[in-house]
Amino acid sequence: MLRNLLVSSSVLRTNNTKDITNTLGKAFGTTAYISIDKHLNPLLIKTYENITPFNPSKCNNIGVCPILLRSLFSLTPNLSIIGNVSKSIGILILNGENDSQTPVQQAFLLKQRLTEVNHPDHTLITYPNLGHTFYPEWLTSIGPIQPYVLADLYAWLEAHSGLSNSDITPTTTASITGANTNSSSKR
Repeated sequence: MLRNLLVSSSVLRTNNTKDITNTLGKAFGTTAYISIDKHLNPLLIKTYENITPFNPSKCNNIGVCPILLRSLFSLTPNLSIIGNVSKSIGILILNGENDSQTPVQQAFLLKQRLTEVNHPDHTLITYPNLGHTFYPEWLTSIGPIQPYVLADLYAWLEAHSGLSNSDITPTTTASITGANTNSSSKR
């Protein structure tokens, strides 16, 4: 039922209240008003229950993986826990400056907290004009991750793995800040 409602949601973008009323009435089988408690809440609970029980076959798509959803729903946002991360673990934070799901300000707060707890190895790289999926969009458009983001990630992983490959070097045009990094430039 939720899928049918979502498919017909294009009608909800209109100002024609009669079309909206008819579409919602058909979706919920009512000609009267739609009750949040009677109509919407049970639908949302059923949808949640269908995607959250453990079923490995549903983990092919990260957006509906029950393990990921349970993990995300149980998170308590709290910067104080970052002090519990071992000082021997390097931390890389990558963030698009146009990310509408994880605003870049959150990345700066995380970096600030890492500095406050004297974490010796953390790096923040921000990317102007890139969104949540490191694609040049403001919203949540999904596209290929830009090659320079992958190059930065690879270079950081290589530097922290103890392996060496002289062909790969980090880009110098992203905004990079960190405990061991003092350079800053823009892409």
